[in-house]
Amino acid sequence: MISRNLFTDVLMIVLLVALQIFVMNRIVLFGKYTPVLYPVFVMFYPFFRSKYQFLALSFLLGLCIDAFLYTWGINAFATTTIAYFRTVIFRTSTDTTTDFFSFQSLQWSQFVLFIFSSIFIHQLLVQFLEFFKLSRFFEVLLNVVVTSLISFVFILIYAIAFKIKQKV
Repeated sequence: MISRNLFTDVLMIVLLVALQIFVMNRIVLFGKYTPVLYPVFVMFYPFFRSKYQFLALSFLLGLCIDAFLYTWGINAFATTTIAYFRTVIFRTSTDTTTDFFSFQSLQWSQFVLFIFSSIFIHQLLVQFLEFFKLSRFFEVLLNVVVTSLISFVFILIYAIAFKIKQKV
């Protein structure tokens, strides 16, 4: 297992940005839905690490995605927001009241709910900021739901692969 420090976190951000820009953005399902994988950094970042460093790294991740996609800070805002509220999302989806958080202690349904809630909130923020028009409300909502489901599948595959890798 690789020890997590600032260098490995920045390296992980570089790899996720490259994977998102050069691989995931080339996958277009049903003609208009592109899965996102980079929020996985925010979801699986260790809970015991510095909150301020985590928020700064999350902002950097979103800003790098924005730089490549020319989206003017939308992804930085969404990524930093889910990073800021990650503890609340985790507690809400797992019904835990303790201050000790661990993915190993979660049931499968709680783990799935946490992942889906995080990606749904991220996509909701990105889509509504990008297409902010009340006349397109239902179109944007449909886009959020479908993109969240597609991204959920890719993130779940990533999570399962990561867990299998950890057990070996």
